[in-house]
Amino acid sequence: MDLPESSNKPGLLERLSAFLLREPEDREQLVHLLHSAYENNLLDADALSMMEGVLQVSERQVREIMIPRAQMDVIDVSEPPEKFIPFVIETAHSRFPVIDGDKDNIIGILLAKDLLRYYAGEEFNVRDMLRPAVFVPESKRLNVLLRDFRCNRNHIALVADEYGGISGMVTIEDVLEQIVGDIEDEYDFDEDEDNIIPDSKWKWLVKADTEIADFNEALGKEFRDEEYDTVGGLVLKSAGQLPKRGDRIHVGNLTFTVLRADSRRLHSLLVERAKTAPATP
Repeated sequence: MDLPESSNKPGLLERLSAFLLREPEDREQLVHLLHSAYENNLLDADALSMMEGVLQVSERQVREIMIPRAQMDVIDVSEPPEKFIPFVIETAHSRFPVIDGDKDNIIGILLAKDLLRYYAGEEFNVRDMLRPAVFVPESKRLNVLLRDFRCNRNHIALVADEYGGISGMVTIEDVLEQIVGDIEDEYDFDEDEDNIIPDSKWKWLVKADTEIADFNEALGKEFRDEEYDTVGGLVLKSAGQLPKRGDRIHVGNLTFTVLRADSRRLHSLLVERAKTAPATP
């Protein structure tokens, strides 16, 4: 009995395997083969991007993606819970390095979920709640770090410089984003959504890459775009440095709250206009 014509056609895996039988001699040839596979419809764009991300992870070092020391959100063990819990809620992280007076003296990691014991009325001592802190050198390769994260079931590591000081921190999400791209959270926009979304009469959710001209039109402002092209550029210029999540920057009668940012750029902002304030640009 003759088999249906479709059953004789090689599957995607077989076609891809046959395409890659030309064993590459170096990384450059491998990348070229992957791009050729994409051009021949053997890989889609997402698969190609992730494969390239995997290759890059094996070459990049922790220092290239870490959250710098100055932008680390930490808790001081000397502070009472009623003082630092509002900070935990505002920053909305799941894990916090805990210091004893100085960022070079990190004594452990506090999981936000462990604060439930405080609200349950149990006897609460921050030191008793701490998980061991993991330290890695700036030069550690990301693929090795990812393997360590998986093996140790750890999600965060402190980055030490050559002198033993703390230069930053890195999370498993930071590493995975190098492979799969930005991992969305509750503050992300869908790609097909507008750059500016009204939240109320006085508030807007704004993508940081929104062009100044579009922002001016939506909010009735007159910001000039000679020094910056986007709302993110405006905020960076006003802040004088890269703000971190939760930071509030005031520009005239507008307040920009950073909803999402990484160690390299801003992603999304909450813009609030004062109900009574003098007119600004």
